[in-house]
Amino acid sequence: MDRDFTPATLVLENGSVFRGRSVGVTGQRAFELVFHTGMTGYQEILTDPSYCGQAVVMTYPQIGNYGCQEAANESDRCWAEAMIMRQLSPTTSSWTAESSLAEYFENNQVMAIDDVDTREITLLLRELGAQRAVLSTECHDVDELLKIARGHASLDGVDLTSQVSCSKAYDWTEGLPDSVTWQASSVVDGAPKIVCYDFGIKRNILRNLVSAGFAPTVVPANTSAADVLALNPTGVFLSNGPGDPAAVTSAIAAVAELAQTELPILGICLGHQILALALGGSTFKMKFGHHGANHPVIATDGKRIDISSQNHGFAVEPDSLAGTGLEVSHTNGNDGTVAGLQHSSKPIFSVQYHPEGAPGPHDPEHLFQQFMRNLQACLG
Repeated sequence: MDRDFTPATLVLENGSVFRGRSVGVTGQRAFELVFHTGMTGYQEILTDPSYCGQAVVMTYPQIGNYGCQEAANESDRCWAEAMIMRQLSPTTSSWTAESSLAEYFENNQVMAIDDVDTREITLLLRELGAQRAVLSTECHDVDELLKIARGHASLDGVDLTSQVSCSKAYDWTEGLPDSVTWQASSVVDGAPKIVCYDFGIKRNILRNLVSAGFAPTVVPANTSAADVLALNPTGVFLSNGPGDPAAVTSAIAAVAELAQTELPILGICLGHQILALALGGSTFKMKFGHHGANHPVIATDGKRIDISSQNHGFAVEPDSLAGTGLEVSHTNGNDGTVAGLQHSSKPIFSVQYHPEGAPGPHDPEHLFQQFMRNLQACLG
């Protein structure tokens, strides 16, 4: 790689030290450190608002070989604080690439380090759980960096949706690209209007909603139930997002009111957790969360297993659901955690995974069609 060598030091709160090469912008940042098991999708990870306040260890050994392109961005900026890699690919080998990953780091002010043992870091995170950590090109004194890592505030109890949500409502009209021409589809005339809460919504979710036949209006995370109802929607969507769901108190209150109506509701990831909290359930922080692809999701009726992408550090407590009207519809095939909920009498359901984030298979896309069927049944 044609660039000067700049040393970088990563220190975890448990005292582990990793020294490598800076391959992004220089500086110093503290964060919560998690690992991601996908082989691809690094650009989508960086621009996913759900990674606000976190840095990501990529478990696949070489990252960046197919470069970056504007169309792959999930939002209008990078939210992940840093990316940790075994090796940043020295070449870019895709005809679709508009820049290398190294150039993308520089252009989007992302810190990054490679030439470190990501297997060891991942094993530490699996054993100890998500760690507070600091990455620096400015200071290499371990004692000083350890003090910074241990002094970094936990994400527990913090409402991060206020940092990543839109400031005002807007309509989204772009759908998924056509498989032949690769031209994006658009909202069709007469499409039913739905309100989408932006807790950190990804663009590909909105594209899937348009392609499923909806006309989405996106609203800020703190929008009241009254303001949502004033828009006269035919359904409500609760998006993904970062941080502790229990801290998003305004949204919990709003969803509790909306759940008393007959509007169909679909929640994904953070939206799934907020729905559970709004109806009286509880959530807990997982040891190291689920971040990556190829997570099996098992329907409780035994009729289906979907292969999913997941990105969450909190989960719904199944024993808290008694009396909420919510029933577990899906479980994670790896650890048995709640992966989906269905209301017993209302057109309300949610999933803990990302049906829009196909890791190769497109198994969970049927959930958007299920949302449309629920809406059509309510419209008569």
